[in-house]
Amino acid sequence: MDTAESPNRRVLLAGALASATVALAGCTPTTSALTAPSSTSPMPPPTTPAAAFARLMEGNKRWVSGDLQHPDRDPDRRELVAQQQEPYGSVLSCIDSRVPPELLFDTGLGDLYVMRTGGEAIGPVVTGSVEYGPMTSGTPLIVVLGHQRCGAVKAAYGSLRDGKPLPGNLQAIVKALEPAYRQAVREGGGDPVETMARAQVTLTATDLRTNNDLSPLVKKGELAVVGAYYSLDTGKVEVLSGAPS
Repeated sequence: MDTAESPNRRVLLAGALASATVALAGCTPTTSALTAPSSTSPMPPPTTPAAAFARLMEGNKRWVSGDLQHPDRDPDRRELVAQQQEPYGSVLSCIDSRVPPELLFDTGLGDLYVMRTGGEAIGPVVTGSVEYGPMTSGTPLIVVLGHQRCGAVKAAYGSLRDGKPLPGNLQAIVKALEPAYRQAVREGGGDPVETMARAQVTLTATDLRTNNDLSPLVKKGELAVVGAYYSLDTGKVEVLSGAPS
């Protein structure tokens, strides 16, 4: 009896395993379904100062809330902008590791020209870099972005207050920030370093807005130069001057 029943049992077991495999296959997503990315068509870049500014501020709201979209950050986007770029904004910000413009505005590859210097210190090369987008490709927005507890501003403030130059080329940053220091001294207030940081933003934005090369674009309404201030505590960008209507 045992030898006669063994083949039948094997046949029944094989059939049961095959049925279970079919059932599991019907319930399990295919590999392509698991790995296929959700793709959306990239939004066209805004072409007016007001639209570009609105796009950036919407991104900052997402950064503050944590409801991030991470746009334009995939291989498709990389291929799209490989031959040509159309950034809709130029951002001059500090080198501080906590203030990356692409993250705090929730933007992606090819969206922004970004220049970063200590305390947004500016000079001919930096000014030329900021001017590049608006003057060569019609970028409609410049944002000068300062931030809370800026180490470069704090160091420059102490150097100027105490009359002690900083070593090496750090002194060039101090010199560039001296007008903001003088304004902060005139204004006074409980936190002179924060006052100086905000003054640096507004002075730099004003200088860019009124310089010989950019002011014609501003007067035509083709360009806005915005001064803004980033809170390390909240992640929010506060507008100080120049918001387009």
